[in-house]
Amino acid sequence: MPLSDTSPLLEMRGVCKSFGPTKALQNVNLAVPRGAIMALIGENGAGKSTLMKVLSGAISPDAGEMRLDNALYAPKGPHQARTAGVSMIYQELNLAPDLSVEDNIMLGIERHRLGWLRRSEQHRQVQSALRQLGREDLDLATPVYRLSVGEQQLVEIARALVLEARLIVFDEPTSSLTGADVVRLFEVIDRLKQAGIGVVYISHFLEEIRKICDCYTVLRDGQTAGSGEIAGTTEEQIVALMVGRTVSELFPKIGHSPGDIVLKIDQLTGRKMPQHVSVELRRGEILGVAGLVGAGRTELLRTLFALDPVRQGTVRVAQIEPPHSPHARIRAGLGFVSEDRKTEGLAQSRSVADNLTYSRLSPYARLGWLNLRRRQAAVSDWMNRMQIKAQSSEQPVAALSGGNQQKVALARVLHQQADVLLLDEPTRGIDVGTKAEIYRLMGELAANGKAILFVSSYLPELLAVCDRIAVMSRGRVREVRPANAWTEEEIMSRAVSLEESLTHE
Repeated sequence: MPLSDTSPLLEMRGVCKSFGPTKALQNVNLAVPRGAIMALIGENGAGKSTLMKVLSGAISPDAGEMRLDNALYAPKGPHQARTAGVSMIYQELNLAPDLSVEDNIMLGIERHRLGWLRRSEQHRQVQSALRQLGREDLDLATPVYRLSVGEQQLVEIARALVLEARLIVFDEPTSSLTGADVVRLFEVIDRLKQAGIGVVYISHFLEEIRKICDCYTVLRDGQTAGSGEIAGTTEEQIVALMVGRTVSELFPKIGHSPGDIVLKIDQLTGRKMPQHVSVELRRGEILGVAGLVGAGRTELLRTLFALDPVRQGTVRVAQIEPPHSPHARIRAGLGFVSEDRKTEGLAQSRSVADNLTYSRLSPYARLGWLNLRRRQAAVSDWMNRMQIKAQSSEQPVAALSGGNQQKVALARVLHQQADVLLLDEPTRGIDVGTKAEIYRLMGELAANGKAILFVSSYLPELLAVCDRIAVMSRGRVREVRPANAWTEEEIMSRAVSLEESLTHE
């Protein structure tokens, strides 16, 4: 009997999964219509990743049923899921860095005959996939480790296109892409939709979801909190489903007033970036830094914290010019939260307590010994203040959700009593509810006299949270204005206009 046009491409009914006493999924239902883009939304720890691992065959459910194209679907592993037509594109890259672009795209699905690779056939398929992404210019022989993060993400997407999947799951696919690459990705996803392919789109950016998705399902605490059509559903309704309460302010306003200059940067120049940057930051001020990918924003923060070398210029903290070393910068009052919390910002295998206190152990040390009881009391206090959700302070940071990991990173710089906070994409990859908490915390810190240098690629939060915004491009600061004197269009125009002017120098 032919399938009905109205039957879902994918149905997940009553899916349950427990890990010991923890119930990660409880009777979750999800339906992806044919040729539709389904947004899967939820806070960190809501169960999205576990549900997608069940879908991809990485783990087996304890109960429930899945149907793909109206047939029972129960993959025994990721390979069987891919063979059935389900492809996953994870936020964390899953590539072999030393292999070429072509070999990564065809890895595990090589075209061969009698033990010999059919290179010409592979080449045509890879070129076709990259052409759909608008990146046929990529050199297929280039090792993946030489590509930018955005280009590596495109290699992942091209692999799914070669597989001709019936259902593709995108997990935060735009987190590392440039604006132009995001536009191309959305065009590709729309073409997939027109071809009848189902898409599950996971993102914390609600404006992305409203722009590209047709319908949504919200998970909360491992359960289905609600679902429906995007059209006619407000952002406030979606957020309320996510957090279980009405969030009246996504960008809480905490009154604060800039005071004396606490950080003065004069003609700071690194190995490649930044280039001749001069900026002043005051106590009680939040200064945002905007720009395109590769503009030099991260390099600016790393140079300020003495992680990258300086060729020229000075950095003064409260009238003192500290030596160029991270230890000296910490002693001077700088605290740095890296954009890459998994590999650089936190020691993933160490405990919450260790990560929170490593940069300032002096209150608990005497004659080379640590007073663990005193340290534990301080750690418990910070976990309560920051509302860090963990089984205990001895739990490895790697076991925490992304939002709670970020809270640990922020707690660390506050514990070390930093006066100037260098925050590099502090809300990337975390849920809306946690973002609101971090915005509130930043406002409270500014009200208490802390100075914050805030790098973000998300323009709405810069405009809503910051007192002033500096636009960077090619390692240089283009212009600094009060936040209320900028619009998103003007920020992007400034970033692009400097790129163009420098091209003709």
